[in-house]
Amino acid sequence: MGKVLVLALAGILAALFGERLMEFRRKLNGSRELEAVELPNCHLIKGIERGAEDIDILPDGLAFISSGLKYPGLKSFAPDKPGEIFLMDLNDENPRAVELRISRGFDLASFNPHGISTYMDKDDSVYLFVVNHPESKSTVEVFKFVEDENSLVHLKTIRHELLSSVNDVVALGPDHFYATNDHYFFGSILTYLELFLGLSWSNVVYYSPTEVKEVASGFYSANGINISPDKKYVYIADLMAHTIHVMEKHANWSLTQLKVLELDTLVDNLSIDPYTGDIWGGCHPNGMKLIFYDPENLPGSEVIRIQNILSAKPTVTQVYAENGSVLQGSSVAAVYSGKLLIGTVFHRALYCEL
Repeated sequence: MGKVLVLALAGILAALFGERLMEFRRKLNGSRELEAVELPNCHLIKGIERGAEDIDILPDGLAFISSGLKYPGLKSFAPDKPGEIFLMDLNDENPRAVELRISRGFDLASFNPHGISTYMDKDDSVYLFVVNHPESKSTVEVFKFVEDENSLVHLKTIRHELLSSVNDVVALGPDHFYATNDHYFFGSILTYLELFLGLSWSNVVYYSPTEVKEVASGFYSANGINISPDKKYVYIADLMAHTIHVMEKHANWSLTQLKVLELDTLVDNLSIDPYTGDIWGGCHPNGMKLIFYDPENLPGSEVIRIQNILSAKPTVTQVYAENGSVLQGSSVAAVYSGKLLIGTVFHRALYCEL
């Protein structure tokens, strides 16, 4: 009788494991193959060799680019080198990426930048918020941009128990922001178990010097976050769920879900066209290829544009799609005045004229 119970239990566990494995593969779009959608006027950006995980563009065309992310379980072509922040002036006839100098006193050796967000104050001061993962931890670094010197002055490091596995931020002022936690656990075997079991434990946190609180929860993997030009709505990408959540922002900074847009790709970071309100997403068409990196079967890149997301039938356009021969693992797409920047988690970056 005991042996029968052991066999029955083993059978149940095997069936459960098989079901979870199939669901995990489905969440990663493991069977999807891309049909190419090309853009005619594109070239790789010189100097960016280790990724451009996130990009944020100021209204005047200055683009900030985070590079050199080393993230648990993902490929890195230079795991021993610290991260960098690049700047591109998209008003130039031939824009080039320039590394920004960071002020003394900041620990450059452990700099591991992830999501970024800019905020321009009333006096035109520019603040750059950078998600950082020094020594497998999560912090948010706040810098002030000094344009005349092409430099960043480090103002402070923000740590909090609710900011446990930060992926992205959207700045709301010089000292407050929303942040996504993409996992409940970070940098351990429990992270993979959380994903494999399909636990919807990731969330969004509001941070200010006087208040820190969870404002949204129940995400499979909350990833990119951004805000509408009128500051009324917050958009959150749930990477593994293939969705974008539209949230209404309230006066007390709490968020209420209005709708969920379902997609057929893994949406990473979100950028907003400040003039049209369109959402641009850097996407992973096949997450299996991203996680289980194989130089013979490269992770592809995909860019989507979403128009009228608040309407009953938003328009979703596939702007760019490529199998990895040019660009591997796209994570962000940002536009300015007919120019498009496409960044990746760990590879190169692309400049296109639309």
